Parts: sequence; structure tokens; C-alpha cells
Amino acid sequence: MKAFRVLLAITFCVSTLVSGKDRNRPLEVYSPNHTIKVQLLLQQGVPFYNVQRNDQPVIANSRLGFSLKDIPALEKDFKVIASKPSSFDETWTQPWGEVKNIRNQYNSLTVVLQEQSGLKRKLQVEFRVYNDGIGFRYEIPQQPNLKDFVIMDELTEFAIARDMDAWWIPAYSDDMDSECLFHKNNVTALSQKMHTPLTLESNDLYLSIHEAALIDYASMTLFNNGNKTLKCDLVPWANGDRVVASAPMKTPWRTIQIADKPGDLITSYLILNLNEPNKLGDVSWIKPGKYNGIWWGMHIKTHTWEGGPNHGATTANMKEQIDFASKHHLSSVLAEGWNEGWEGDWTVSGNFNFTKPYPDYDIAEISRYAKSKNIGLIAHHETGGNIANYERQLEDAFKFCAQYDIHRLKTGYVNRRPAGERHQGQFMVRHYHKVMETAARYKVMLDVHEPIKDTGLRRTYPNMMTREGARGTEYEAWSDGNPPAHTTILPFTRCLGGPLDYTPGIFDIQFKTEGTFRVHTTLAKQLALYVVIYSPLQMAADLPKNYEGKPALKFIEDVPTDWEETRVLQAEIGKYVTIARKDRNSADWFLGSITNEDERVVDISLDFLSPGKKYIAEIYQDGVGADVTTNPLPLDILTQDVTKASVLKLKLAKGGGTAIRFHETN
Repeated sequence: MKAFRVLLAITFCVSTLVSGKDRNRPLEVYSPNHTIKVQLLLQQGVPFYNVQRNDQPVIANSRLGFSLKDIPALEKDFKVIASKPSSFDETWTQPWGEVKNIRNQYNSLTVVLQEQSGLKRKLQVEFRVYNDGIGFRYEIPQQPNLKDFVIMDELTEFAIARDMDAWWIPAYSDDMDSECLFHKNNVTALSQKMHTPLTLESNDLYLSIHEAALIDYASMTLFNNGNKTLKCDLVPWANGDRVVASAPMKTPWRTIQIADKPGDLITSYLILNLNEPNKLGDVSWIKPGKYNGIWWGMHIKTHTWEGGPNHGATTANMKEQIDFASKHHLSSVLAEGWNEGWEGDWTVSGNFNFTKPYPDYDIAEISRYAKSKNIGLIAHHETGGNIANYERQLEDAFKFCAQYDIHRLKTGYVNRRPAGERHQGQFMVRHYHKVMETAARYKVMLDVHEPIKDTGLRRTYPNMMTREGARGTEYEAWSDGNPPAHTTILPFTRCLGGPLDYTPGIFDIQFKTEGTFRVHTTLAKQLALYVVIYSPLQMAADLPKNYEGKPALKFIEDVPTDWEETRVLQAEIGKYVTIARKDRNSADWFLGSITNEDERVVDISLDFLSPGKKYIAEIYQDGVGADVTTNPLPLDILTQDVTKASVLKLKLAKGGGTAIRFHETN
């Protein structure tokens, strides 16, 4: 990743020793534009922080500290012994992403606390304040009276200073981890532990609480601790411990993104900025793109994962998929169910073999054929939650990928308690990180399903391309499905963490299976999702036969997955969202607009287009009579000459959408 440094970490003072008369005075740090202020203060030796924006409270005094196992807590009797303010300003380039260049500008304040009596242990807190929010983290430095320890509770609070509504999913439920529909409640009415990102809204303020750079620590969930205070609750090990650690150690960043409009949360890159720069060196081998493959057929029961008469991952089926990918400008093909171990209840046993294909899957011939068509292969490592089995085979599994020129991998962890632990606990955080680093050594890009939450590590490890961690398209195949509002919520919640492999592109909306299952969108909305929900790897998820002869397929052929710029034009969480993105490799812009269960008309100014240029707008919109429930398939495709001065009137059907390509003509 290329970085252009405008101002190199200018340190106002290397270290400021705090005199006795100043120890109880709040320490302050402002954002570069001076609109956001963070204070750290001690009240009778107990550390608190607060956040103001435009001189109005956003986060009231909120506690900091830790409870530790079998030793005194790090929570009180503190004094400030040093503080260090500094500033930083650079612009860095993503190797791939929703935007090409990102400015990383902040003012920071690092405060060193020490217990005044007893063990006299030290605790350091670093705040970074951006124009669009804040991040802070703890550091426990190396010291004689605190070496190896177990964190039983992180005391961090977020005391919401005004009345706000929260968009949330439960941290613990009967569903697979993170694969839930969102709820909206007033902060005072929240009654369960909740995953982050947690998005809060009021009339003129939008917040998202999350974390960045989650490494060797437990994921943070939140619960309502009363008085509009959200309390951190770390996902535990099976034995109740939260984090097993040794000094020196740093926690993940606790993040609060702050915006006037919901769309500004989407275009905030604070979480990426709080992660370390690329540590992989040359990443020219990492390529965004679109893929198809053997996946949807299993969910709608036309194929099986396990071997047998309806086995999906066969040599013949893969060649059909490769031919389709080559013909329609896709970059790679996924094969689920290619390897032995799918028989029986694999979510219990997880006894997969990651180097032994089924007999009807000729990996050598498939690899040869794909290479002849310039199409990549996406391997699939479903673990069934059997982590020990996977880690025993990990090196051999990646050597197998290298042997057959496979540089893309989808992993899966379909088990509510993999290895007896939780997906978001420290055990699994360590495992996911190990797989990510191993994949990087073998030059393999990752798409992780049933993942740890995304906290921006793709900046440090750009091979960590995308992940699930949400209720995606597969739920349309065998459940009540995803209501139309679902995809108008995801961009402001789950997607604030990072890319989502939602798997759009289903054209056979009302597919026939054993039940009454179906996709809860119009056809036009399926196209719009390629722009609205960002992923550097986007799937054309339907069966090849359902695409052939369909003019709408051209939009999937044309739409890129690597962007130079992203603009949110209009949005209201849970109702509608319109996003425009510029292709990184051409002058083309693409627009996606989607709505919930309500039809609506939106006027879209095209002032994001380049001045003095003319464009042809290729518009894919809901046709006459389109309705998500009664008539989801009508689609009108039309062209229109437009410029920067143009305004388009988009008519979105119930559960519908519009997808547009703007192609520059001069």
C-alpha cells in the first residue's frame, strides 16, 4: 500500500510529566477540524472519558479499566504520571477497495496511569481523534507486578448522552453467529447482549460503536447497563475467562464513528485507518473480481454437497461453470462439496479431508481446463467447526492449493460452538488469524464464512478479502428469507466493519423447491445489490441456465468490484439507500438504489459525474407492475444521455431497486 505523508507524526511533546496540581484536571484532545473533543479524567482515582461534538455531549463520562482473575482489578486509585499529544496526517492507497485513496488524519493523546498504592501497576490509554470519530485502546506495558494475567471483564462503557435508537442483532441466539435480522429499539429498551457494529441514530446524529484491529483478544459485545450506558462485554472462553494475556499487550481499538447523515458512516474509513499498514509487501497477486460456482444448487436442493447421483462438484459441472465464467467475464469459479467428508451430520463431526477430492472431481483436469480459459479456481474448506482437524491439515491443505494453482479460498465454520468455543471468542480469533497468515504465505485470497467480525485487518493483510458474518442470500433458499428492508439496513450496520459476501444475482426469484421459499426482492434489486453491498469478490450466485438469454446479465458482466470513489447520495436506514461508485480502472460510474417494502420515487442528482463530460446511462429498473410479492420479475432496460447537470427520477417498486452504469462517451 502506497502512502503519501503530508505531515509526519508531529509530536507536540515527547512526554509530559503531570504535576500534582494538574493530576485531577481533565486531559483533552481535539479532532483536526476542532469539532470533536475527547477528555480523560479521574474521579477519585477512577478513570473516565467523554466525547463532545460541536460543544454538545455525545458520550457522557464513561468508565475505563479491567477486572482481572485472582488479582486486584485495574480500575481505581490511579494518578496520571505522563501524557503525550501528537498529530498525524497521511494519504495511503488501498491495493483494492471501495475507495482508492484514504486520508489518515488525527490528533492523538496517550495517557499513562499508575496506581498510587499497592502494586503501583501502570495502564496506558491512547486516544486518536478524527474528524469522523474516535478510537481508543489500552496498553498494559511490561512491568514487574503484572506479567501473565487473565482478563475477566473489560470495564469500558459508552454512556450515550442523548436519546437515540439502536439497530442491533443479538450476540447470542439460536441462529448461527451474526446471521440474524436486525432490530430497532430505543437505547433504554435494549435487553440483550449485542454484536457490533452497533449503529445509533437520532434526528441529527448517527453513531456506530465497533472495534478495530482485533488480534489475540476477545470480540466486544455490548449490553444496556442502565441510564443509556452501553457496557463492553467480552465474548468468553468456555471456562468463563475472557482474555488470556501477557504484558506487554495492546487491546483492539474501541471505535465511535460520528456523522450528521447515515451515509457518512458508510464513507468513514476510521476503522481501516486504525489498523496497521500492509505487512505482506508485494500484493500484486491479489485480484478483486466476480465469481460463480457450485453453491446455490445445494441450497435449493438440485445438487448435494456429498457424493452420489446428484453430487454438485463434479468435473463436468465444473467445466460448465468455467465455460460460463469465461463467456461472461467472471474471474473465478467456486466448488463446494469437492472434498471427502460431507456424509452424515458434518456439522457435528467435521471430519473433512482437505486434500482428497471425491472420485468424480478430477482436480488435475479441472485445474488444467480452468487455466486454459484464464479462470481461477476457488477452493472450499468447510470445517464443520472441527478446528483441530483443520489445523492438523492446514499446511497440507494450502500446499494442495499451490499444487493446483489455486489462489482463492472460501472457508466455513458451520457450528454454533466450534471446538466448544464461540466464533467471536479469543480461541477462534487466534484460529482465524492463523489461517489468514497461512493463506498469505501461500498467496491465497480469503472469503471467510461463519467468520470473526470484520475489524479492518484487510489493511494489514490485504489477502483477507471478504467474509459473511450476516444473514445472506442463502437464507432465501430454506427459511422465511430476508425481508426487503434487510439490505437497506446492512450497509449502515454489518457493512461498516468491512466487505460482505452477500452472494447476490439470483434471477430465478420464484424458484420451485419442496416448500414456498423464494427471494424477497425484485430482479432489478438483485442487480442494484452489486453496487450497494460492497465486496471485492462478488458472486453471480444463480445457476448458469437461469442467466442464459437474460439481458440483465450484462449488468453483472459490466459491474466492477474495485472502486476509486464511493458516494452515498441518499439514505434512510431501513428504508432506502442510493450509492454511486466510480470504477478504479475506467471513467465509468455505477449506481445502485434499493428500497424496503415500500415503493418510492427518488430524484438523483448526477453532480458526481465529471464536468464537461457526456455519458450514456444504461438503466436497469423495475418494470411496469413490478412488486416484490406479486410480480418480482418485470425489468425495463433503457439508455439515456446524461451529464453532470442531469437529475434522474428513479421509481422503485415495493422491495425493488435500480442499477445504472454511466459510460463516458467523450
